[in-house]
Amino acid sequence: MAMDILRFATAGSVDDGKSTLIGRLLYDSKSIFEDQLEAVERTSADRGEEYTNLALLTDGLRAEREQGITIDVAYRYFATPRRKFIIADTPGHIQYTRNMVTGASTADLAIILVDARKGIVEQSRRHAFLTTLLRVPHLVVAINKMDLVDYEESVYQAIQDEFTAFAAKLDIGDLTFIPISALHGDNVVDRSVNMPWYDGPSLLHHLEHVHIASDRNLIDVRFPVQYVIRPYKSTDPELHDYRGYAGQVAGGVLKPGDEVVHLPSGLTTTITHIDGPNGPVAEAFPPMSVTLRLADEIDISRGDMIARPHNRPEVAQDLDALVCWMSDERRLNPRMKLVIKHTTRTARTMVKDVHYRLDVNTLHRDEQADGLGLNEIGRISLRVTQPLFVDDYGRNRLTGGFILIDEATNGTVGAGMITGTG
Repeated sequence: MAMDILRFATAGSVDDGKSTLIGRLLYDSKSIFEDQLEAVERTSADRGEEYTNLALLTDGLRAEREQGITIDVAYRYFATPRRKFIIADTPGHIQYTRNMVTGASTADLAIILVDARKGIVEQSRRHAFLTTLLRVPHLVVAINKMDLVDYEESVYQAIQDEFTAFAAKLDIGDLTFIPISALHGDNVVDRSVNMPWYDGPSLLHHLEHVHIASDRNLIDVRFPVQYVIRPYKSTDPELHDYRGYAGQVAGGVLKPGDEVVHLPSGLTTTITHIDGPNGPVAEAFPPMSVTLRLADEIDISRGDMIARPHNRPEVAQDLDALVCWMSDERRLNPRMKLVIKHTTRTARTMVKDVHYRLDVNTLHRDEQADGLGLNEIGRISLRVTQPLFVDDYGRNRLTGGFILIDEATNGTVGAGMITGTG
């Protein structure tokens, strides 16, 4: 069985120690190369710092290193014998809300760092809210810099109580608190001797063991077709009539013999074979990429959807959605025309209405808002030129999410979460 992959996003205010924490995870799990470590040790010594500055491992861009800040979403990879990890390191400032949305949209888990000396700040609340908005299933609040408050249990307890009270307003499925010192490595990879009052796991132990398989939607079969495979002029008699539909399973479990329906035609057929990268597979489930072969010849192309006859996504051209606007050149306004990319289907769309802008700090809805600027989140209605096969984002993040593209520049200008169809 292949090792599973945990994708997690880190968020925190400036100087909460995100880069040091990631550096510590990479360093203590021995996922860095000796030459990288030597370079970091040299730079730390040149700066006159008394510790090896592990933050330098992740602040990879030289300009960032010189300024000591992290700006874009940086992806890091490391592995332990139990699991592989992809880290989306997102910046903390409010003007980078879009970067946080990008990093957290595919995450299984989010780590919000809180400075033990400062406690819960506005940014901690904003990050928690965005995490729940994006339906990240697991949330870890890492209370960092415990060494600077003498590893006091009462400081940890007060922050935990305050965050728990705030979290009651949000829809958080799984919330864990871990007191750490990223600088000294307390409770990051190994349990700390400095906090005998804490009896939970270290951060890495939690990341290795958190159960993510059940977070995927295994009920609603959703298979957006990405590519039709017809081997050209093959002399192999096996492949001569081969016709397969390749894509990534977005929901449910598929097996040979299952009855399925093709959308938009509504025609039903049966799966005869499922081909994986290394040959036939007995079943396919998210997030596997496979090729389906079907019993009947149906005219299927990219952007179509394969589902179950009695469990279909909604077929809709009118969408209600929460959108994070990502363009600093144009505002999102009613009547605006854009391109929407939803699973593997691309279509043109028009903004029908802006219902409200959401203040991500206070959760207040501004219903007077007539548009959205950079990094703003709001609820809008869209009219799409052709039907999309959608689910609510809360039910399926893959079939419930989309991006908006500027037709002129081909740049991504927004990311959305479907909340309903109209």
